[in-house]
Amino acid sequence: MKEKGFIDLGFAKLDIDRENRRGLPEIVYASGKTISQLKKIVEEFRGHTDLVFISRLLPNQYKTLKKEIPSLKYFSQAKIAFCGKERKQKQGNVLVLTAGTSDVNVAEEAAVFLELTGNNVERVYDVGVAGIHRLDFFKKKIVSAKVIIVVAGMEAALASIVSGLVAVPVIGVPTSVGYGASFKGVAALLGMMNSCSPGITVVNIDNGLGAGYFAHMINKW
Repeated sequence: MKEKGFIDLGFAKLDIDRENRRGLPEIVYASGKTISQLKKIVEEFRGHTDLVFISRLLPNQYKTLKKEIPSLKYFSQAKIAFCGKERKQKQGNVLVLTAGTSDVNVAEEAAVFLELTGNNVERVYDVGVAGIHRLDFFKKKIVSAKVIIVVAGMEAALASIVSGLVAVPVIGVPTSVGYGASFKGVAALLGMMNSCSPGITVVNIDNGLGAGYFAHMINKW
């Protein structure tokens, strides 16, 4: 099925044409897949792209898969594994902000993906609205970014505040961090989507990878 732009493995149909269409290869989502399936998918992709990503890979999965694919590298906080050639030539300037330290895992998913795909990334973590004076110290970095990712749980007000300070796109990532009435990130999602500050787009709850992908698309232009 190569002539149709995908390879049929039976349990998966690998989109080998995606890099031609989108500039980045298909990303393998580890959750729900067996080690055997992941191994077959990665091995097949390695024949068609110089960079293979696996997202949401758990540490125990990585340890087992590493035995089968020795070249596999892993970022435990981001839960991202990759093999192949990291894009060494970096471009643009993406700033990744978090409201709290508890949001960092999701932020790292975005930041690591961006670095591996050839983007300059700066991180500023734990500058949420409970101590908004912290944000002012990093204003120079904020206003000089080409695109900003804001990762926040609770009420997620940080995205609106940051958007009100800049003229560049802001990507909001609501997280599932918070107490009962946060409804596992739904409150943060609605807070970001209802922002009165124009220029914000919002990805799904805990979707750091989606934010990183979109930031990459903006940053490369």
